[in-house]
Amino acid sequence: MKWFAVASLFAESAPAGFHGGVSMISYSCDLCKRKIDAEQDLRYVVKIEISAAFDPTSSEEEENDRDHLEEIQDILQRLEDGQCDEISEDVFQQLRFDLCPECRKRFVKNPLGREAAKLFGFSKN
Repeated sequence: MKWFAVASLFAESAPAGFHGGVSMISYSCDLCKRKIDAEQDLRYVVKIEISAAFDPTSSEEEENDRDHLEEIQDILQRLEDGQCDEISEDVFQQLRFDLCPECRKRFVKNPLGREAAKLFGFSKN
């Protein structure tokens, strides 16, 4: 089973909800933990969807006629509609993170964290 990840990055500059002139929602960067002022700072939202990629394993003719992408889309649609609670995080997972402008720059340069792994210099045993 292979994994497929899609990340999307959105900038949100609209102020958080207000009640009597006082902000009700406070944000912080999920990476550096810095507080993000919704009125003054630009906040970025990273949304990641991870889904299992099903590759055909059978060479039978009826298997070749199946539309696996359509089947996966149907499963994901049922998941979004709340109809399919039996799908575990092993098959589909959605993640959402708030980032400050500095952490957004670091994320865009290295979204998979490959550079950080190189810094550790693990041996090849």
